[in-house]
Amino acid sequence: MVLLVAMGMEGYALRTAAIESNRLRGSRSWLRFIRTAKAPELPVILLEDLGALLGLTFALFGVTMTLVTGQGRWDAAGTAMIGLLLVVIAAILAMEMKSLLVGESASREHQLAIEKALPGDGVESILHLRTLHLGPDELLVAAEIAMTPTLTADEVARAIDAAESRIRSAVPIARVIYLEPDLLRPTTQPTDTATTERVGSPPEVG
Repeated sequence: MVLLVAMGMEGYALRTAAIESNRLRGSRSWLRFIRTAKAPELPVILLEDLGALLGLTFALFGVTMTLVTGQGRWDAAGTAMIGLLLVVIAAILAMEMKSLLVGESASREHQLAIEKALPGDGVESILHLRTLHLGPDELLVAAEIAMTPTLTADEVARAIDAAESRIRSAVPIARVIYLEPDLLRPTTQPTDTATTERVGSPPEVG
């Protein structure tokens, strides 16, 4: 009886967490939401509630089978399943929380939006691009950009200001933007999507 009541309470808690998560999840699958969420509290609550509900289910299974068969090995099996479940959840949380602690790059959607927004008047291409989440709703963008060679210093400054405005319009959470002007030389190739990656500290720009 106690296990059934606990399962009902944990099920209600999981339902509440799922409703809150759905507001941010959008069209992403639950697995993708947990892997890409920038705010750690919702994935942690979801996994904790799911783990508790499954653990109670395993405990109920073990106790029921022990009472039915009179063999204590079923109780031991239920306990072992709970232990394995906790190890799996701990491993998932450790991997996901590590990425948020050491620094995680922008999502694929935001990265593509930045790459599309950067080129414009005076900005010919992107030479290098790095992104880093400073928080769930704060993104750092650092890029080296190839400018039109004939621009004056004043025109370069205006082109960079315009590029920053385009980035913020495309990705509102891009709060900190560093753009380094350069020229496209024969030995310099524009960046591709593979150059934006997880990094341990903000990139050096200058």
